[in-house]
Amino acid sequence: MGGISLQSFRNDSQPAVVGFLHRPATPNNDGMVLTHGAGSDCNSALLVACAKAFTGAGFTVLCCDLPFRQSGKPPHFSATSAARDREGLRNAAAELRKMVAGKVFLGGHSYGGRQSSMLAAAEPEVADGLLLLSYPLHPPRKPEQRRTEHLPNLQTAALFVHGTRDPFGSPEEMEQAVKLIPARTSVRFVEGAGHDLVSKRKAAAQGEPVAEQILEYFVEFFGAEPSSGAKS
Repeated sequence: MGGISLQSFRNDSQPAVVGFLHRPATPNNDGMVLTHGAGSDCNSALLVACAKAFTGAGFTVLCCDLPFRQSGKPPHFSATSAARDREGLRNAAAELRKMVAGKVFLGGHSYGGRQSSMLAAAEPEVADGLLLLSYPLHPPRKPEQRRTEHLPNLQTAALFVHGTRDPFGSPEEMEQAVKLIPARTSVRFVEGAGHDLVSKRKAAAQGEPVAEQILEYFVEFFGAEPSSGAKS
């Protein structure tokens, strides 16, 4: 994507915001924070592909490692560590608001998306919208352990993008869960994709995540027009 500027990013907040800042050649004045799942980091194939797609459409994108990943130690998830991860998300959104004059969106894959939605449920002003990729509705083969407690408090518009073969939630389960949210929502599905949002058939043919499809869903839902002159 010609004209896109990529630079490493780190600030001195506590917890720190650490990752990569993608600046578009022709900004649309909106920004996107993208965070990863529990088993990956901000260099995951899905996040990198989405960052390129959204930056090509004019968004300033900050891909960042959540605080648990910054420690360099094996993840040990608890209520305390999750709260610290949400603090990191809050700091990332605040940093991005210093850079863009328009809207700021929080986007996350799996765990990162769940923490983004929990933060927005508690602090609606933190983001203008949510992009939740492969929301981990329940652990695989444990549909009774629904992660929906905060959804009735979510007042932020949210777009869910989910694979039809995702073991963390079936299409029917996702559609049912999203009905708990009082804000405007949409669930869009990637046919044949698992939790990584890659269709195995398309992976063999294309070798990359469906980032352009995610961008298309986003534009349809939020009405965010790609920046004129932005290249992809």
